[in-house]
Parts: sequence; structure tokens; C-alpha cells
Amino acid sequence: METVQFIHSYWAYLVLLVLVAATFNALFKFIGDKEFDAKDFRISLFALITMHIQLLIGVVLYFTKGYFDENSIGEVMKNDSLRKLAVEHPTTMIIAVALVTIGYSKHKKKLVSKPKFKMLAVFYSIALALVLYMIPWNLWF
Repeated sequence: METVQFIHSYWAYLVLLVLVAATFNALFKFIGDKEFDAKDFRISLFALITMHIQLLIGVVLYFTKGYFDENSIGEVMKNDSLRKLAVEHPTTMIIAVALVTIGYSKHKKKLVSKPKFKMLAVFYSIALALVLYMIPWNLWF
């Protein structure tokens, strides 16, 4: 279980870095009216892939951590830090992964650059905001 926790914690740095890069790439190129090219496609795809891998690692961690083994749901919900780790963090991160997936899927259906970047910028920005809000910063540093 410690190995899964280690991987989940350190893979998160890569996820955050790639998500920030993909989000700002889409925002700057949307604002700058740039053409969508293969590099843009790869950056957005890499953000999608890293987030899905992180989700899979997180699911494994969630079910091996045993938040609800010794505690009832009521006890978990009364404890702020336990509730954040056991309920709020996973739920918010699943929503963030869903947003990245939706944004990526929608951008592929657009035929010209500006709408492609708009889809990526909107969905990836919201996902990035959720990720930044829900990262357990006290455990990171």
C-alpha cells in the first residue's frame, strides 16, 4: 500500500505539470489565434493519459487504504480531514478527469483551430482549478 501511495503522490507532480502545460497552451493559442498542430494534439493527449493513469492509481489506493474499515460513514463524514481524503478528494478528482475527457473528446470534433483550442481551454481550465483546489497541499510539502 505504501508503494501505491508513493506512486500516486509523485505521479501527481507530472499530472499537474502536464495539465498546466496543456491548459496554458490551449489558452494562449486560443487568445493568439494560432493554428492547431500535432504538438498541440500531443500535449492535450498527454494530459488526458496522465490524468487517467492517476485516476487508476487513485482507485487502487482508495480501495486498499480502508477508510471505511474501522469507521462508519457517519464517522468519516464528521471528521474533516478524513472526509476530505475519503470523499471530497476522490469525487472532485473524478469530476476533473471527466472534464478533461469531455474537453478532449469535444475538441476532436471541431474542424478549425479556434474552436478546438476553446474546447480544450474551457474544460482543461475548469479541471485544473478543481485539481488545484483539491490537492492535499499539507501532504505535498
